[in-house]
Amino acid sequence: MNRAPDVVDPPAAKPEAKPQGALSIFVLGGTGFIGRHVVAALNVLPVQVLITSREPARYQSTYPDAEFRSVRFERLLTTDAWASLVSDVDVVVNCVGILRQRSHESYDDVHHRAPAALAHACADAKRRLIHTSALGLHHGAKSRFLSSKLLGERAVTATGCDYSIVRPSLLDGDGGFGASWLRGLSRSPVHFIPRAASGKIAAMMVTDLGLAVAALAAMPTLAAHREIELGGSHGYDYAEYLRTLRANYLDSRALQIPLPNWLARIGAHACDALHFSPFSYGHWILLQRDNMPSPNSLPELLGRAASVVSNAKISAKN
Repeated sequence: MNRAPDVVDPPAAKPEAKPQGALSIFVLGGTGFIGRHVVAALNVLPVQVLITSREPARYQSTYPDAEFRSVRFERLLTTDAWASLVSDVDVVVNCVGILRQRSHESYDDVHHRAPAALAHACADAKRRLIHTSALGLHHGAKSRFLSSKLLGERAVTATGCDYSIVRPSLLDGDGGFGASWLRGLSRSPVHFIPRAASGKIAAMMVTDLGLAVAALAAMPTLAAHREIELGGSHGYDYAEYLRTLRANYLDSRALQIPLPNWLARIGAHACDALHFSPFSYGHWILLQRDNMPSPNSLPELLGRAASVVSNAKISAKN
């Protein structure tokens, strides 16, 4: 879901050097899809940005004004492991997440245990924490991806730190694996639409998410924004969303064919097993439910309406 792109676009140019004593903001996963847009938004503010990466040398030329720290997020499962990393920062922004488990990365470690330890460290050091989660999490979801995200949220809230949990809807924008895949799919002449995929999706631009998180990070306290939901201004079902994306590239309409639910479910499990496409069993569950922010905090944080997804053109691959 938050997979880092192979090529990272540079953030917006800084107007001037950061003043002495500027707010220090630590962005975990700052070179991934969400994280790099958060860094770009922070980059125009009078703050000092620190970024974690497994391979700092790979990105330092792209972010020349940021400080890098080499971190393996999935290994930091105790409060003590985080203590020195958060001791000299003011705000921590967690943008780390995985779409699928790998041999060394489990959902529980990345979405639950590491964020729990981080939140405890932030509570001990009195640091503010912005934790990026997802919209549409619910009790009883038979998906380890969704259940681990929900456990991570509960762990953060239980620590007593000054936190904000940010729940964005489906994200569109440059550098996103799922966003590029969906736009590529939209240009196909045939769309297979699962019959149960009737839930509404408040798709939003990832640039808006970056700006919203930057606005939160600049606040002296997060008490008024403990749990916020963000999304675009329009609710799409899956079929309508593909049509909307397609209109950015082609004037013709695709043939949309209903897909039996049992086949969609098998396809979702197959995608998980083969690590093919961003479609997963967790996403299949979400497509069957409305996934709309209630209330939508995005206009408040941005001071304007959400950007319109249909006006955006990004690189898409078939």
